[in-house]
Amino acid sequence: MNEAQITVIGWLAQDPFFTMTANGTPFLALRVGCTPRRYDRRSGQWQDLESMFLTVNCWRSLAENVNASDMKRGEPVVVTGRLRLREYVKDGRLRFSADVEATTVGHDLSRGSAQFRRVQRGTMTEEDRQEAREFTDQWSLTADESDTDPTTPHPNGHPSPDPTDPTDAPLTTNEDHDPFTLQPQAA
Repeated sequence: MNEAQITVIGWLAQDPFFTMTANGTPFLALRVGCTPRRYDRRSGQWQDLESMFLTVNCWRSLAENVNASDMKRGEPVVVTGRLRLREYVKDGRLRFSADVEATTVGHDLSRGSAQFRRVQRGTMTEEDRQEAREFTDQWSLTADESDTDPTTPHPNGHPSPDPTDPTDAPLTTNEDHDPFTLQPQAA
């Protein structure tokens, strides 16, 4: 990989902003502020150096997970991602912005604790499983086992295949030519 990967440790400068793009892709943006500190031996004090603020962009499942984590302004975070430098003109002046396209975002656990919640995607309830079994049972009936005419519509509205239409015929492999090419089965 020939991309600049960075890890940023800082504080959320504002609450994360979550939205969906026009094509339905989840997107979340957040600002992370970092203020390096150095110990000044002459004064015996810690000195704050110049603060830096980075825009962090999160996409898809990362955006959804960060949004669900309820991160708020002022919380300590760790971000890893690809560094992107962009130029833009504002008030007639050329400016630069350092953005991070995040691959991971999390709380900085050296400054507090967090509770991990695993994301459950696409899980089926028992009711969903039972409904799927019922539909499977209905579709697995053959014309001989069914008490209906094979050309009558299925209970859920899908028509049964037309045995005289070659495009509705079951597909088999053409072993004489190419075993990976599917051909309509002769009726």
